[in-house]
Amino acid sequence: MPLHACGMKKLTVVDMHTGGEPLRIVTGGYPPIPSGTILEKRAYVRDNLDHLRKILIFEPRGHYDMYGALLVEPDLPGADLAVLFMHNEGYSTMCGHAIIALGRYAVDQGLVAAREPVTTVNVECPCGMVVASVEVKDGRAGAVSFESVPAFLVAQDRSANLQGFGEIVFDIAYGGAFYALADCRQFGLEFGRNRIRDFVDAATALTEKLKAEFPLSHPDHDDLAFLYGTILTDGGDGSGGRATKNVCVFAEAEVDRSPTGSGVTARLAAMHAKGEIAIGETRIFESIVGSQFTGAVVRTTKAGPLDAIVARVGGRAFYSGKAEFSVEDDDVLGRGFLLR
Repeated sequence: MPLHACGMKKLTVVDMHTGGEPLRIVTGGYPPIPSGTILEKRAYVRDNLDHLRKILIFEPRGHYDMYGALLVEPDLPGADLAVLFMHNEGYSTMCGHAIIALGRYAVDQGLVAAREPVTTVNVECPCGMVVASVEVKDGRAGAVSFESVPAFLVAQDRSANLQGFGEIVFDIAYGGAFYALADCRQFGLEFGRNRIRDFVDAATALTEKLKAEFPLSHPDHDDLAFLYGTILTDGGDGSGGRATKNVCVFAEAEVDRSPTGSGVTARLAAMHAKGEIAIGETRIFESIVGSQFTGAVVRTTKAGPLDAIVARVGGRAFYSGKAEFSVEDDDVLGRGFLLR
């Protein structure tokens, strides 16, 4: 559907990246979103405005691994802003790299009043309220950390037989979204030696296997109960001052260039449940492009009846540009396509 069919001529965006992972923030061009809960807004945008996601995220303006954020009216009391996350498959429930970028963006754009040395930005996400802490010096926003929703381990040291790989041991943990966690060495992979394509194929095979055979539930809402992707790790836990590497393959085999904020949260939940990290310890998580997030367990809590933690994850985000997009009436390819 061309933009003019919705009474709009242009879409405007600000582009940022966190640890190399893009974030395209929509600044204009969407029609009003009906009031309701954040999950109701997510459903409305998915069911009625998905052509706009494809215009923004897909080629020729985006690419297979582009990521986007649409700010909507908050519903939760105390929220400074609310956000819907967009990717190549649809709409996720949490995105840590986006929170880091949006924390800086909110301060820079005056969406919240800047306070030194730290400005708090309460961001309503589909998974719940996420609290970002933005370092501010001389009126300029810098590094951002966030405390997400309760995170928990739901499956530990389970195994699945994958065609072409054999028996693979994995965990499943929730950090605002559900992830399978597995040591990449089980697939014969090593960071720095194998192609990214090899990691994508391995992670996707595990994700698809578990989606078919491992049903999930969430104590808050059924809309949160789906496996978002697989995180392949180097087998380390970041102890001893040495960063642990991982790569997150999510949605439709999309590759995160950052360490993955919600994925780091999920990893911290799994590590704490397995006795690998204590409250207050800080670990370093490194992505496939060498960018790093810090991560720590702040406190224990509950998610319904489940034992859970609250994690703090931190990193840096940077601006990369701004754009104004349009679609001509007879431009079929301009409505979005993907190549992989």
